[in-house]
Amino acid sequence: MSAISAAMAPMIEVSDLRYDSAGRRIFAGLNLAIRRGSITAIMGPSGTGKTTLLRLITGQIRPKSGQLKVDGAEVASLDRRELFRLRRRMGMLFQNSALLTDYSVFDNVAFPVREHTALDERLIRTLVLMKLQAVGLRGAADLMPAQLSGGMSRRVALARAMVLDPDLLLYDEPFSGLDPISMGMVLRLIKVNNDVLGVTSVVVTHDVEEISRIADYCYVVSGGQVIGAGTPAELGQSDSAMVRQFMSGAPDGPVPFHYPAAAYETQLLGGQRS
Repeated sequence: MSAISAAMAPMIEVSDLRYDSAGRRIFAGLNLAIRRGSITAIMGPSGTGKTTLLRLITGQIRPKSGQLKVDGAEVASLDRRELFRLRRRMGMLFQNSALLTDYSVFDNVAFPVREHTALDERLIRTLVLMKLQAVGLRGAADLMPAQLSGGMSRRVALARAMVLDPDLLLYDEPFSGLDPISMGMVLRLIKVNNDVLGVTSVVVTHDVEEISRIADYCYVVSGGQVIGAGTPAELGQSDSAMVRQFMSGAPDGPVPFHYPAAAYETQLLGGQRS
């Protein structure tokens, strides 16, 4: 493949992906492509496998069948050394930040550098302080995770995720539990990382309104497949009632408010428990 063709190819390609867990079908022929340099949102109701998709992208689990390629490499076919080499080109912002509680902010951000490079401590110090400056927390370098607010923890985790200058940044529910100010900061950082560093970002989120402000493209996943794809504006006008329900946050619709049950009057008058 020529350099031009490689640059135009999607960063991530998922073709007819199938995956089961504990006898439950998670993906039943999932297809999607994530363009290089874009911010792509993966959305959908709870339990549809959005975080599972991130685990498949990083090679933590393997699909039952189908293909998942990252930068042209089929992840499931990589050996241990090749998979670790690919992972070094990825950064991951975990759902609950996942900071190491016994390490300071500085040492949390420095951890991937110390594990994956042979840089001396002087260079590591410079690199870590640069990344903390980028997220506005250089002054918090000596604090411990227990001393941080939720928004500060998320920004430290982002500094750690981007400390090795990855090509691909994966965000698992980055806005969960944040106040409006902290959420705005994280949104801004995701956008700036893409615009300035040219990384590819994949954001798993339930927060439709927030991600719609920065996403270039969105996929809505349900029932093991993509049920909607397009820009946030296009999805808001989708022909699919389920996609429109998800984008608008309507409490009832194709995804019902009530869990399936016996007729209400029958259950009340008949004294049945279920």
